[in-house]
Amino acid sequence: ITSAVAFDILPLKLHPFSQSTPTGLDCVGWKQCISSPVIADGPLDKTALADDVGSEEDLYEDFRSSNHRYGHPGGGGEQLAINELISDGSVVYAEALWDHVTMDDQELGFKAGDVIEVMDATNKEWWWGRILDSEGWFPASFVRLRVNQDEPMEDYPLKVEGGKEDDSSSGTRRFGMGQTTKDQMRTNVINEIISTERDYIKHLKDICEGYIKQCRKRADMFTEEQLKTIFGNIEDIYRCQKKFVKALEKKFNKDHPHLSEVGSCFLEYQTEFQIYSEYCNNHPNACMELSRLTKVNKYVYFFEACRLLQKMIDISLDGFLLTPVQKICKYPLQLAELLKYTNPQHRDFKDVEAALNAMKNVARLINERKRRLENIDKIAQWQSSIEDWEGEDVLVRSSELIYSGELTKISHPQAKSQQRMFFLFDHQLVCCKKDLLRRDILYYKSRINMDDMEIVDVEDGKDKDFNLSVKNAFKLHCQDTEEVHLFCAKKPEQKQRWLKAFENERRQVQLDQETGFSITEVQKKQAMLNASKQHHTGKPKAVTRPYYDFLMRQKHPTLPTTLPQQQVFMLAEPKRKPSNFWQNISRLTPFRK
Repeated sequence: ITSAVAFDILPLKLHPFSQSTPTGLDCVGWKQCISSPVIADGPLDKTALADDVGSEEDLYEDFRSSNHRYGHPGGGGEQLAINELISDGSVVYAEALWDHVTMDDQELGFKAGDVIEVMDATNKEWWWGRILDSEGWFPASFVRLRVNQDEPMEDYPLKVEGGKEDDSSSGTRRFGMGQTTKDQMRTNVINEIISTERDYIKHLKDICEGYIKQCRKRADMFTEEQLKTIFGNIEDIYRCQKKFVKALEKKFNKDHPHLSEVGSCFLEYQTEFQIYSEYCNNHPNACMELSRLTKVNKYVYFFEACRLLQKMIDISLDGFLLTPVQKICKYPLQLAELLKYTNPQHRDFKDVEAALNAMKNVARLINERKRRLENIDKIAQWQSSIEDWEGEDVLVRSSELIYSGELTKISHPQAKSQQRMFFLFDHQLVCCKKDLLRRDILYYKSRINMDDMEIVDVEDGKDKDFNLSVKNAFKLHCQDTEEVHLFCAKKPEQKQRWLKAFENERRQVQLDQETGFSITEVQKKQAMLNASKQHHTGKPKAVTRPYYDFLMRQKHPTLPTTLPQQQVFMLAEPKRKPSNFWQNISRLTPFRK
């Protein structure tokens, strides 16, 4: 049995502000193409495609040389529409899907939920934008364009919390609009939710049928383990989303969209959406495996042949695999905007309100797991900066820095007191010594297994075990070996912070056991490998205003060449607390940028 794909392309519907996928995945003006090549079912040898179109490499080169690209000139319809609006003097706003953390003065940092004014979208990957008095580059795929662009900026909350604005008078009077206009705003949001779900289903189908199905026919190129690493549980997500979009369409009122009651659908599927956690956790592994495979030409040609046969647009496979990560971030933003335009008297109000909270909880759970995975690179970098490291890597047992600081340590009654730097991770406490001359250099000294330790609060005064007068002290005691360590902080509040940190460490360990959180060996090894390759770089020089004006006149010659690491490793939702990893160790010079 063979499967043929006819390259008769129907005109695509223009969605200038579609937010279903990474920026650039919506396109217009696809070109008509030649007749279809065929990929046969079953294992293929090198000559499998030779009769009609040759090898995957031949197919790739044939289409490339003939200009039959399923791409979008100049970034696609979305970019064209945005730039037309900007050039006409209109103001275009976008909402941040997740945090963009940057140390580059020419990039615009923001938090998930921030509203950004888009000033230049000529590049399909990096846009130029402004928040208050700050301007800079930012990744286009980190944002979602606002549905109701004509809404005044001063009436739009910079942060949405629980879907409600701080001003209780945010109804018809605040916006200066009648009920009809507010209904139209709700219609816009409902239409966006429905249309983006349909687009998303199409992307998932393309991945499953265009890539996975063809990869399984090539047992000589892919093992099942490799396919599991690259695609994760995206087939489960596809099945779940198909059911979800059917439920949405049943609730969709075609004649009067603003009367649609979609909140209950999100409540019904909130538990099933947790399967995204597995996918998001696996996504860094998928990126690494794809990076490894695409260093070999035959895989590059094969993936491109799959894309062409499925009539997919000109985006690499890793771009398509990012869509589920982005999608789960968008639900809280969409529901917050829907709630904003839903009157309290509307039959859907309570369900939308509950759905917003439910989806924020789902995103928070996934975000926390992604944050933990993101931290392993920082932990690996920290360990690589420590001199004279001994024993196993920190990542063998730990994935989170709980707390750090200076303490005085005494290990046994006859021992001298030692001033040391301590780093409390889940499962272990690492002890380091500062260099006598260069206090920014740390030397590894020892570590304590926290799984075996009991925390003992010590009152000020003479300690019987050590026969010493102590102040602001506590002990770590191992009941199995009777091993005891005495620690003293400089101030009472420092002692209390350490005692609280030890409680948090045990709570984190228990939570990881309950949720099944773990880091794969591949992720650990890759983090250590990345840390060993990194070189210290100084902080970029600030861009002065005259130089900034020069850059603007020169069409932004310093455009970043690659998307930042956060796109792959970071997932966030509005009001997420930032990681305190660097705050804990920011006092150490090696970590200052």
